[in-house]
Order: sequence, then C-alpha cells, then structure tokens
Amino acid sequence: MASSPPPVLPDDRLATGAARLAIRYRGQFSAETIQGLIVDSYARLAETARIRTHLVVLAEHLAAERLDALAHIAEAPGTGLPRVLFVCSHNAGRSQMAAALLAHRAAGHVVVSSAGTHPAETINPAVMQALTEAGVQAADAFPKPLTDEVVQAADIVITMGCGDACPVVPGRRYLDWPVADPEGAPIAVVRDIRDEIDAHITELLDSLPNT
Repeated sequence: MASSPPPVLPDDRLATGAARLAIRYRGQFSAETIQGLIVDSYARLAETARIRTHLVVLAEHLAAERLDALAHIAEAPGTGLPRVLFVCSHNAGRSQMAAALLAHRAAGHVVVSSAGTHPAETINPAVMQALTEAGVQAADAFPKPLTDEVVQAADIVITMGCGDACPVVPGRRYLDWPVADPEGAPIAVVRDIRDEIDAHITELLDSLPNT
C-alpha cells in the first residue's frame, strides 16, 4: 500500500522551519512527523491569533517543544532532568509566571514548560512587568496550547486554575496551586501573586533531586 503524502505546509516559511527541525532532530524523527507537528502547531496557534505576523516562528518553537517531549518519552523512564509542566486556563498569567520563576531559579537543572487549556493571544503585560521587576526574563514566552506530548513527558504537572480540563496521565505527580488570577488586577496585586508563586517554587525546588 502506498504511503500517505506528507502534510501540506500552509506557508513557505513553515517549510523552512520544518527543514531546520529536520536537521536538529536528524535520526530521531522522520520528515513527515516533523511536518505534521509543525502544521498542527501552526493550526492550534492560529485558532486564537488575531495578528499572525510571528505565527510561523511561534509554530516552529511549539513544534520543537513537542518534539523534545516526544524524544524524552522515548528515553528510559527516570532518565534526564526533572520535567515540570505548569497549566492554567489561558497560559497568560499564573502558569507563565511560575514557569519563568522556576526556570530562573533552577538555572538549567529543571526542564520547564507551560501551557493553557484555552490559551490567550498574548501574555498579560502586568505579568511581564512583575517578572521584569524581579529580574526574571521571559521575553520569548508566549501562550501555548496544552498538548498530549508535554503532559506525557512531564514528571510533575502543576495546575493553576484550569479545573478538571488538564488530562491525567498515570504515574505523573500532580499538584494544584490555588493562586489568584492576575487578569485585570493592578500591578501591586500582580506582584503579590508573583511572590506567592515564588514561595511555592521554593517548596517545589526543595522537593526535587539535584536542584
């Protein structure tokens, strides 16, 4: 039986991105798998994007994160750095702050991801301001949809206001941090939320090996 044709890339720049990913993941994933993921990532991001200027670049970043997760899943269980996934509804506030704070404080000893069950178009500007004030860089962050790969690859999944929408994978450690939503809050309140999340991060780091 003839094999299925590769997915059609909706933008020539996606083809360029797929070619870069093919070089990066040579020997791990086929060109068809990479093309399928970058097309799917583009489509998921396009669902909520009003402005598509940078959508192709973001699709490549999202596809790379999903490929990294798939590569980790294929490894022997328990190998590699601890992987933590933060999930909230819009991935524009709490989960972004938590991911940025953990990545900053773990200094490369933890693989950190974040995602939303219903991702927003952009990150809350007050959240970005509060992070910048704390010396935490998150300039490359953007709201991402929750995908099966990143959930399956995570050792710890931390939910922050998404209720029961986050899928449950057996064998993963699940935590829930009941932190207030910073959407629409004044910057003083957002700073308090940031500090509350940072206190949770301290407890989390204390519970992780080799951090």
